[in-house]
Amino acid sequence: MVRADPLSPRSRTGESDKTEKITINVGLVDLGQIDLLVNEGFFANRTDFIRAAIRRQLDSRSSAVDTTVARRELTLGSQHYSRRDLESLRDAGRMVELRVLGLASLAEDVSPELALATIARVEVLGAFRAPQPVRAALASRTV
Repeated sequence: MVRADPLSPRSRTGESDKTEKITINVGLVDLGQIDLLVNEGFFANRTDFIRAAIRRQLDSRSSAVDTTVARRELTLGSQHYSRRDLESLRDAGRMVELRVLGLASLAEDVSPELALATIARVEVLGAFRAPQPVRAALASRTV
């Protein structure tokens, strides 16, 4: 069994620059304070404020993130597998573990059978994009 190689050509950092929508609940007083800062021109909008707050928190804990990524052997950024990549693994009798902090993706033409034959485990902190039947097939292997 092999782990995804973060230096392989399939590791693409450009993909990880895309955004993912999340929903949060904020107390009314906090929301009012955010709106006040936006109205006063400190931030362009609520989203700008929230992104800045998230970046500030991540920056303050960057050494913990770096240590954990190394300890857990995660690919940082993006890891993509095409059908051809997985067929090569299958033909070589090998399996891979998708362990990604960022974005893990499988091509739209990957079948559930091919995914099951080549992917031993899926651990993604971020987003996992794959055809729905493949996601369903890998559900028991997803951490």
